[in-house]
Amino acid sequence: MAAADRLPIRFDRLRSVKAIVLAAGRGERMRPLTDQVPKPLLRAGGRSLIEWQILRLARAGVRQIVVNVSHLGEQIIEALADGAHLGARIEYSREPVALETAGGIALALQALGAGPSSR
Repeated sequence: MAAADRLPIRFDRLRSVKAIVLAAGRGERMRPLTDQVPKPLLRAGGRSLIEWQILRLARAGVRQIVVNVSHLGEQIIEALADGAHLGARIEYSREPVALETAGGIALALQALGAGPSSR
């Protein structure tokens, strides 16, 4: 059993929590693999890296997810769609140019909202 599976988390409190998955980078250290495929869509264990992240978030009760995209972002949007097939509801924050971590989060704040969602 993984350590994350043993955490004493009150899952009922996570229903209104949103998460952000940072997926806008170029994946420079993974080149040339990331020249044509964004790093989050690289596959390991039969799924893309970002699918594993979203599945774990959904399993933990976090179902409202904002994914920021830039480099080859349309591929990510096409692959994940609305997230229903992964047990999540995904919104996208599009960066016209990669903004680095802080810039990506700042841009996504609008989608994340000021606090727990009422949805």
